[in-house]
Amino acid sequence: MRTAVILLILLALAAIPGSVFPQRNVATDPAAVEQYVAKYPDLAPWLDRAGLFDVYASPWFAAIYVLLLVSMTGCVLPRSLRLWRAIRSAPPVAPRNLGRMEDHRRLEVEQEPEAVLAAAADHLRRRRFRVVVTDSEVRAERGYLREVGNLAFHLSLLVLLVGIAVGKLIGFEGRVAIVEGATFANDRSQYDVFTPSAWTDVDDLEPLSFRLDEFDVSYQLRGPSTGQPSDFTARLSYQAGDGEQRTTTVQPNKPLDVNETKFFLTGNGYAPRVTVRDGRGQVVFTGPVLFLPLDANNTSEGVIKVPDAQPTQLAFEGLFLPTAAVGEQGPYSMFPDTLDPQLFLTAYTGDLGLGDGVPQSVFALDRGGLTQVQEDGKPFAKAISVGQTVELPDGQGSLTFDGVSRFANFQIAYDPGKEITLAAAIVILIG
Repeated sequence: MRTAVILLILLALAAIPGSVFPQRNVATDPAAVEQYVAKYPDLAPWLDRAGLFDVYASPWFAAIYVLLLVSMTGCVLPRSLRLWRAIRSAPPVAPRNLGRMEDHRRLEVEQEPEAVLAAAADHLRRRRFRVVVTDSEVRAERGYLREVGNLAFHLSLLVLLVGIAVGKLIGFEGRVAIVEGATFANDRSQYDVFTPSAWTDVDDLEPLSFRLDEFDVSYQLRGPSTGQPSDFTARLSYQAGDGEQRTTTVQPNKPLDVNETKFFLTGNGYAPRVTVRDGRGQVVFTGPVLFLPLDANNTSEGVIKVPDAQPTQLAFEGLFLPTAAVGEQGPYSMFPDTLDPQLFLTAYTGDLGLGDGVPQSVFALDRGGLTQVQEDGKPFAKAISVGQTVELPDGQGSLTFDGVSRFANFQIAYDPGKEITLAAAIVILIG
């Protein structure tokens, strides 16, 4: 037990770097390690060699974890076996010489021996002793509940560690953003971010697909909390492995759960719908484009890339404002709902660099091969409302603001050890 306690303390100390330093394969912040490396280029390589960016999968953390499991198993299981044998056996026979016991008394009574034995047995049973009565003695014992609670605590701690290990070895996490009307299939290629565990079978994910039919958000219209969201609801049509079509609603803390694969609603934003025509007048792009919210009023930034435009590729960069206003610092959104939606865009022409084979973010623009469009010697920048079209100078193309859709962010998690961990945690508290 002393060894197990020391290893438990070591495990707690070893987990500290996992909270201090950013970790790889964390779906909620996948770029955290790269940002840390860029900020501390001299320190980061040494931390990486020590495994401090991947603490919970490092050999030294696994060694402590495994040793703790072995130590607790070797400590708790033999004690549990001894307790089981003790409970099943009768109270021990009284010693021939009571004087050898630490606490004993001798007294004489006037009742018959049978009555004395019966009174003693009744007295002990009322106090929840296990009692055995013979012709000449009463044997009784208790105190096993304390040991049962002690062993229940330690056995559950062992099960808790096993449950965590199962989840970390077999489970996975992922993220995906879905626009209203779009569909998602539970395949690795469909995820925006997918972080499998060591033993995750990526070819055998839960067969599931769903469509985001509608995403509703309600905002406070008055009072001190004006503009604060009061309700998020994603309405889904989904199909699981049995092929039956179903509908459901997903809200924060009310995920879609299909055989332990859970889809949590974690965020939302706007996806303006646009149509882009190139210099030939041909439609080269039409559809929604995700813009990432920057503040509580959903001021959002985004990029529209049009690699199929001719005679030169086109790109647009700027802001989407659900309720547009212009202040001293420039355009901003006054309210998070779409009371007066507008797009503020600048335009670029040239080579988007998509043919280089280097992956790019859909939310960032590589300006290395691009030239900002000019109008009257100034950078081209326009504000357009729904239904309006902006024409680029010199017949280079146009963009029409068709409307606004919403998108929802889903956090997908599969943790088969979660129920084991929960049950063990409850028994730990009881123990």
